[in-house]
Amino acid sequence: MQRHTLNPRPGWQRTVEEQGLIYPLTRHSDGSLRPYWDESAYYSFTLDEVEALEEVVEELHRMCLAAADHIVTRDRFSALGITDPRVAQAVAEAWQRRAELPSVYGRFDLRYDGTGSAKLLEYNADTPTSLVEAASPQWFWMEDRFPGADQWNSLHERLVAAWKRQAALLPPGSPLYFAHSSDDELGEDLMTVAYLKETAEQAGLVTDWISMEEIGWDRLSGRFVDNQLRFIRSCFKLYPWEWLTTDRFGGHVLDTLDNGGGTGTTLWIEPAWKMLLSNKALLAVLWELYPGHPNLLPAYLDGPRELASTTGYVAKPLLGREGAGVTIHEPGTEPVPREEACCYQELAPLPDFDGNRVVLGAWVVEDESAGLGIRESSGLITDEFARFLPHVIL
Repeated sequence: MQRHTLNPRPGWQRTVEEQGLIYPLTRHSDGSLRPYWDESAYYSFTLDEVEALEEVVEELHRMCLAAADHIVTRDRFSALGITDPRVAQAVAEAWQRRAELPSVYGRFDLRYDGTGSAKLLEYNADTPTSLVEAASPQWFWMEDRFPGADQWNSLHERLVAAWKRQAALLPPGSPLYFAHSSDDELGEDLMTVAYLKETAEQAGLVTDWISMEEIGWDRLSGRFVDNQLRFIRSCFKLYPWEWLTTDRFGGHVLDTLDNGGGTGTTLWIEPAWKMLLSNKALLAVLWELYPGHPNLLPAYLDGPRELASTTGYVAKPLLGREGAGVTIHEPGTEPVPREEACCYQELAPLPDFDGNRVVLGAWVVEDESAGLGIRESSGLITDEFARFLPHVIL
């Protein structure tokens, strides 16, 4: 794994916008606009590195599924902050009937510098983003810059194949809706949903658009409807389950939840059991089940334990996103109590490449490794100001 610099292509911004990345710039706190898509540098990997990482990703995914099963069978929902018995029941039923429920994708965030073992930082399995740039613009960048080269990127074909395989699990006779929140100001959620909708259409599915805020409730029938009062029988939502179950209509979501086999009137994708994988408590459960595993970092739910005096630790809110609420504690510093439930994970600083802190986003489609997206940040926490850099296999 190496970092290289090069001059961006002329007209790069217009090029990536035409390829679906309508948010190529990020507005920083000083008001300036700087590239989010950053092709002034790229990363190269050997084929051996990529094949080894693919094996790690698929093993981690299997371990996460085993951890989810442990949480359900041992009734450990409270460790994840899931205290509503109706939500716990819905998640447990979804897990037990998972073979009947469509489940599409997820993204592992890994610490890796080309030496030693990759380490799991977290798993985004409910509402992962940065998909568009990983699937499309970086592939076309490679074709422009390195014709005939390869890339860890089979996202598009795997997504289309996944929809084809899982089409039979969808309720018949109505479109699959694709929904995001209209509060999305950058357009990232919009384009993520648009891209997934396109892959579903290429798989032969009938689809439709709707925003989460447009989804209505028909009191007469007791069902969710679109803005033309048509029943919504299935919906892919880029909207976290912890919001969906606690919003104004959260009770209706649980009342009408189709957990496979027509058990309700609305089926949601990703399914409710994905809540287990996107919760940072998963990291502590994994360490409990697989202590000392080379691809895991020590993690706990009851405090930093020995990490406070040895390696230092990172405190992560169980449901945080884009680095929100994450705090870093160097070794030897007094542990800081947190009011909100957190996972306390060993501090493993992101690798430094020419002053840039790097995290690998390794994609999974269904149960298989599918691609890579790389983000850089100036600090140890990958936040909303991170940059996306392309990669190539050389």
